[in-house]
Amino acid sequence: MGLILFNCEPSSEEVPINTQVEDDPTEDVVDDTVSENGELDYLLPEIDLSHWKVTLPIGGPDEVKPPEILDYATNEALLPYMYNDSTDGSLVFYTFPGSSTPNSTYSRTELREQMVPGSNNTNWTFSEGGRMRGTLSVPFISEDENGNKYRTIIMQIHGRLTNEQRDLIGEDDNNAPPVLKIYWNDGKVRVHTKKLKDLNVSDEELLTTSAWEDDEPYSFPNPVGTEKFSLEVIATEGRIEVILNGEESFIKENEDLEKWGIFENYFKAGNYLISKDEGTSATVKYYELEVEH
Repeated sequence: MGLILFNCEPSSEEVPINTQVEDDPTEDVVDDTVSENGELDYLLPEIDLSHWKVTLPIGGPDEVKPPEILDYATNEALLPYMYNDSTDGSLVFYTFPGSSTPNSTYSRTELREQMVPGSNNTNWTFSEGGRMRGTLSVPFISEDENGNKYRTIIMQIHGRLTNEQRDLIGEDDNNAPPVLKIYWNDGKVRVHTKKLKDLNVSDEELLTTSAWEDDEPYSFPNPVGTEKFSLEVIATEGRIEVILNGEESFIKENEDLEKWGIFENYFKAGNYLISKDEGTSATVKYYELEVEH
């Protein structure tokens, strides 16, 4: 039987602690650059991008991987879409309807985790575990003709087929469904997960996108609006937990997620705008972002 819990307590779930980001995030959120007279000049985000690539809403779509992404602040191709806001120490992700990836109809300015910098081929399973923490805000998103704000995906856990799994089911790429998508939706944080259409499918059928469908979404009751908020995502065997502002918690723990263990996974974070309407756009700011395995 499936178990979905909602509570207001921080998580104590243990995951492996082989961190990608070694610095203490509570000490190094921003670089406070001080002038000779001791006054604060500007703030810079301290987000380690050495294990991330970024997809842009232009080109094929275009991507920038490590090590080139480390020079994002002076990269002319990136500057319109990913740049520092020195007034608040954030890394800004700006996007609009443009180029999309083969398995999507929407565009994004979004980071994709790379455990081996520059390569998509090394990923993690739920049995190995993963944890992503971020502090962010959505200061601007377009409205439709009725005054309703569009949505954007701010965090994901995306599945991936191994080469052997891809060949077994006759696919031409390694794409698997996203098991977790977290939206900024009308000022609230909304969590979407996947479930199996049939729990009795074979291991081979489990690998197909058509075996999975959207589960009932969950919206955290307290709105975040355009203010800064924190999110933590914890994945362990058969279990996902999403924590908002260190207090409110969504937990999904059931047989669907146990069977999800067949997939490899990677984290994503950024601004994945759910709009194809001309003239729309969204801005997402990240102040902190780190991943542990």
